[in-house]
Amino acid sequence: MLLKYGLSDELTSERLQKELGYKEGHANQAFSWLSGKQLLSETARTPHTYFELTDFGRIVAKNGTAEERIIAYLKDNGAQLLPQIATALGIENKDVGSAFGNLSKEGVLKMNAEKKAEYTGAPVPSRIAVTNALIQKAAAAENGQLDAATLSKEELDVMSGLTKKRGVSETPFKTIERETVVYKLTAAFSEVVDGLKKAGITGNEIGEVTPGMLASGDWKKGTFRGYNITIPPARIIPGRTNPYVQFLESVKDKLCSLGFEEFDGPLVETEFWNGDALFMPQFHAARDIHDVYRIKNPTHAKSIEEPYLSNVAAVHRNGGNTGSRGWNYNFDTEFTRRLIMRSQGTVLSAHQLHKAKIPGKYFGIARCFRYDKVDATHLSDFYQTEGIVLGNDVNLRTLLGFLRMFAVEIAGATEVKYVPGYFPFTEPSIEVHIKHPKLGWFELGGSGIFRPEVTKAMGIDVPVLAWGIGIDRMALMALGLNDLRELFSEDVEKVRLRKARF
Repeated sequence: MLLKYGLSDELTSERLQKELGYKEGHANQAFSWLSGKQLLSETARTPHTYFELTDFGRIVAKNGTAEERIIAYLKDNGAQLLPQIATALGIENKDVGSAFGNLSKEGVLKMNAEKKAEYTGAPVPSRIAVTNALIQKAAAAENGQLDAATLSKEELDVMSGLTKKRGVSETPFKTIERETVVYKLTAAFSEVVDGLKKAGITGNEIGEVTPGMLASGDWKKGTFRGYNITIPPARIIPGRTNPYVQFLESVKDKLCSLGFEEFDGPLVETEFWNGDALFMPQFHAARDIHDVYRIKNPTHAKSIEEPYLSNVAAVHRNGGNTGSRGWNYNFDTEFTRRLIMRSQGTVLSAHQLHKAKIPGKYFGIARCFRYDKVDATHLSDFYQTEGIVLGNDVNLRTLLGFLRMFAVEIAGATEVKYVPGYFPFTEPSIEVHIKHPKLGWFELGGSGIFRPEVTKAMGIDVPVLAWGIGIDRMALMALGLNDLRELFSEDVEKVRLRKARF
C-alpha cells in the first residue's frame, strides 16, 4: 500500500478492496496500524445508510407481498374468510390480518355482512407497486443492498415501513448504517518508503504458503515476507462465568450436596410475610431494623392466606396457642397487606414453614432491598442465603456447625467469632463475625432458633434452626475483594481478571 499510493491519493476501504484485493478487515487493519504510526491521517467521514434484503425479503421477491397476493386471490375467488385466505395462500393468520387491516383503511378491501373479506374494486395503492419494485431491485443487486442516497422520497417513505435495524426475521429489509472514512498519507511516509525500497521490499512477498502453491511450485518463484517473532500474539479472551455468579452457584452446590432443598419467592412481598409472620410487631422499634421500600401501585395485596393470617394475628394480640403473651396490641389487618420490596431473606423461611417436611433442610438465595448508606460492606440491595433446619434432634450446637461451614469452608475466613444478638423471631439469637484482612471484623449474618410464636402459627411444633447470611460479604473473602461494590463492577477488565477458587 505504501509503495502504490502517494500524498495526493484519497484512500478508503472500498478502494483498497478494489485495487489491491484487500478484504474489508485487512483494509481497516492497515489503516489502524498506519494511523498508529502517524503515517496516515483521517480527512473525511461520511455516513451512509443501506437497506439489505433479508431471507424473508427473498421469499417475498419470489412469491410477492402478502397484500398483492391477497388482492389477486380475492379478485379471482370472491369474498373469503381470513383463515381461508391464510390456508389457501400459505400465509400466517397474523400476516393476513395485518395486510387486511392496512388495505381496509385504504378502501381496497372491506369486511362484508358475512364477516368475509372482499375486494372493493378500488385502485391498488401505489405503495404496493413501489414495495414490489424495491424488493425486486434489491434481489437483482449483487449484494442485495439498496443505497438510501439513490432512492426517491416516495421510495424512502415506503421503505420506512419495510425495514428494521433489529428483529429482521419478518421484514423484507434490514437497515445497515456505515461510514466511509477517507485517509491520506502523511509526509512521514516518504522515509518509510525509501527504507522499504533500500531493503528490496516490493510488497509482493509471500506471507502464507498454501497447498496450491506447494502443488504448483509457485512458492519457489517468489520471496518470503520476514517473520518477526518478537511481535506479541493477538489477545485471546476465552468466555467464562462471572466470578460472583460462579461463587453463588458453588454455594448452591455445597448446600445441595448436604441434602438441602432450595426454595425461592417473589421480590415483592406483603408486610405480613416480611415481618408479621416472623413475630416482628407492627408498631414497635424492632421494626426499624428493616427500613423498607414500599410499592406505589398497587399499594396492598388483595388478601392474606388463611388460617395463617388469623393464627399470626392471634399470636401478636395475646400469644395465641404458643404459651406466649404476644405483643398485646390490636393487630392491623390493613397494614399487614401492604406491599413492599423484600427486606430480608427470612421471608422465604416464613413461606416454607407451613409446607416443610419434618425432618427437613431448606435454603434459598434471596435478593433483598433496604434503605442503607452504601459503603465497602453495605449495599441498598444485596443477596442473602437463607436457611432452616427442622427436626426434634436439632439444637444450638447443630446451628453453630452450619455457621462455621459458611464462615470457614465457603467464605474462607480463618478467624471467626460468635456474638449474642437480638432478633424478634429467634431465641437464642447469634451473630457470626469474620475478620477480613483489610476491612477487619464485620458481621456475616444473623441466626438462631425460631421462637414458638413463629413456628406454631404455621403448624410446626419442633425446633427450627434459622439463619440469614450475607452472601455478598462471604464473596468478599472468597474472591479476595475489599469492597462489595466490586461484585457488581461495570469495569469488564476488572471482572475478567478476578480469580475465583471455585
